Amino acid sequence: MLLRLAYLGVTNAFALLRLLPLSDRDKDTEILALRHQIMVLQRQLGDTRPRFSPADRAFLAALLHRLPAQALRRLRLLVRPETVLRWHRDLLDRRHTAGSRPKRPGRPRTIRSIRLLVLRLAQENPAWGYRRIHGELLVLGIKIAASTVWQILKDAGIDPAPERVSTTWSAFLRSQADALLACDFFETTTLNGTRLYALAVIEHASRRIRVLGATAHPTASWVTQAARNLVMDLDDAGRHARFLIRDRDGKYPALFDPVLADAGIQAVLSGVRIPRMNAIMERWIHSCRRELLDRTLIWNQQHLLHALHEYERFYNTHRPHQGIDNARPLQPLPQPATDQATLTRLDIRRRQRLGGILNEYHHAA
Repeated sequence: MLLRLAYLGVTNAFALLRLLPLSDRDKDTEILALRHQIMVLQRQLGDTRPRFSPADRAFLAALLHRLPAQALRRLRLLVRPETVLRWHRDLLDRRHTAGSRPKRPGRPRTIRSIRLLVLRLAQENPAWGYRRIHGELLVLGIKIAASTVWQILKDAGIDPAPERVSTTWSAFLRSQADALLACDFFETTTLNGTRLYALAVIEHASRRIRVLGATAHPTASWVTQAARNLVMDLDDAGRHARFLIRDRDGKYPALFDPVLADAGIQAVLSGVRIPRMNAIMERWIHSCRRELLDRTLIWNQQHLLHALHEYERFYNTHRPHQGIDNARPLQPLPQPATDQATLTRLDIRRRQRLGGILNEYHHAA
């Protein structure tokens, strides 16, 4: 089109030079002859509309747009004057569109350092899905969309959601989350085959976990004392709970519920073989097994308590939780980093717990 328009401009410029030596009488005669030829062509075309190339439209629009509509109507044209003016408007629109079109279409590409960090987190933590990585980035103050993390992993050939499961919450859990606790026993085996039982409690609203202890013999006195310790811990922390969800395990003695009742906490029993009624606690046990117990060898009871308390501190102070918008139970999320220079030169350090089983990431001081 540009070549055709340039050709029309040059040929008409020479035609204008040819008209300069002519007198007004000769020009009027040529105009009358041209108008008559246009009438002949229109009569022969009948209802058939003449076709103009884009270059022809651009040239006519540029040549005639300065004339008012009344003057255009006095000219003998193959199209209506409104059509010529519309061609000129379209020409200006296309020029404006071409000037405002971005050099690179689509959304801006994610900063390379952030993409490398996402791939690093996925490589060092194979069990993390894109939601877990997105939460870790928020903990570091790097705010990007979860869908961006998903796309980065997908482009790198990494499964964005390895073995991810979803849980359905009941109306009771949603409405009473601020006043709900949940507890459960879970077991593990040491290197010499000794079976150990651990008791943990989680707060539904904040997802804070409390490991009450571990023992090879969960006697009635041991479990009752664990309940008293829980009540004292809640009182020291200023937490007020109304309900505690537990299953019907025979390890809970008769005094367990009265100890809680004295503190104003009512025990709510889950249904028989319905673990989803205690879904949040079961989910934490699954995370503890997958992130800790399945990745280490337990020597004895003291080693188990040490590992569980390290995981408790990691879980409460660093690990983000999807159920509370990727916040942490004991620490809020930092303000997102908005400085472009900071995002371009990321210096992320890794802090390892339990010999590298647990990884925490933070900005270099």
